[in-house]
Amino acid sequence: MKENASNERNTAGNNFEELSALVVDCSYKLHTGIGPGLLESVYEVILAKMLEDHGLQVERQVPVPIQVMNLNFDEGFRADLIVNRLLLVELKSTETLAPVHYKQVLTYLRLLKMPLGLLINFGTATFKEGIKRVVNNHHNLAGSRLRINETR
Repeated sequence: MKENASNERNTAGNNFEELSALVVDCSYKLHTGIGPGLLESVYEVILAKMLEDHGLQVERQVPVPIQVMNLNFDEGFRADLIVNRLLLVELKSTETLAPVHYKQVLTYLRLLKMPLGLLINFGTATFKEGIKRVVNNHHNLAGSRLRINETR
């Protein structure tokens, strides 16, 4: 079992698409397993453990520094999860996502200088309604149906 997890980490750790696919798969299993309606923090701790069980490195509640207009702040925001130091995962547990939620993820990506993030809302009736992919103006990522903020 550990060998399989190690293989998943090695494959997913080097490829944004495979890494995001594994996060989506675990999130789907979590959503269908316990359903919507719990606090965001519950989904966060369970999803982090699920990803770690797949051999991924998961950081929770990561401070996002702000550097703007010659001002530097060590901590302005907190990102819910960062997986393998490559993929930002922002979790919500609300009936619907608001436009500000997408902007939040994009801002985090820009501040962290990361190319890809997932916005996952566990509050929706179906998982498909609650997952969005946010790309920070990187054109070298493979195509996906879960894409916003990309110019073509």
